[in-house]
Amino acid sequence: MRPDPVRADHFYADADSYLDFPRPVPFQEGLHYCETALQRDDGATNKGAFGRVVRPLPESEYDAILRAGFATMLGETRAERIGLPSYGGFADPPATFERPIVERVVARPFREAAFSGSIKAAYHDTCAFTGLKIVNGGGRSEVQAAHIRPVMASGPDSLRNGIALCGTVHWMFDRGLISIADNHELLFAKGRVPGQVMALLSSDRRLLAPSRPDQAPHPIFLRWHRENVFKG
Repeated sequence: MRPDPVRADHFYADADSYLDFPRPVPFQEGLHYCETALQRDDGATNKGAFGRVVRPLPESEYDAILRAGFATMLGETRAERIGLPSYGGFADPPATFERPIVERVVARPFREAAFSGSIKAAYHDTCAFTGLKIVNGGGRSEVQAAHIRPVMASGPDSLRNGIALCGTVHWMFDRGLISIADNHELLFAKGRVPGQVMALLSSDRRLLAPSRPDQAPHPIFLRWHRENVFKG
């Protein structure tokens, strides 16, 4: 939050991390309006309210929109998405430590599912270090969503704080045996990475990052990993 330099008691909120909804949430599904303020008493759309750039939301409606957006990850039906009571952890008390808004209002299992799904989608279920894409018979990918700056070190569940890694590489990354330069060159702790693992890594020894720059690892998180985890 930044204070408005012109208007007293007004603030700007800078959104530096977020999670995309796997499923876009329409303002109306059938006869149901996700925001009750958008529906007139006669059942038609309140176009005046719809045209407002900023609209306040009751917590229950914010809760329902979150569940609807991530329903494919949570396995919820439409009735469960728009019904009450809300999905289990949304009513949990806010965390006392500083975290992005998604961290503060939803339970850890939800955040893990949302983060994992976003990372796997951005990297197309492919390990960013090896290029391996392994999907089992049930359609589940072997790749794991790894935080660059861990949650326990106040790392956010944002797309730019994550990379898709296969299990062995994930373990080595978390223990600082491998890291990433700002130019996406892979870095190795001297004498700590077995030759068998080196043979699996991309031939140019560079991160296989998403093509969209806004989905690639953020330099701030990469620097944190190099300075606090990497043993090179």
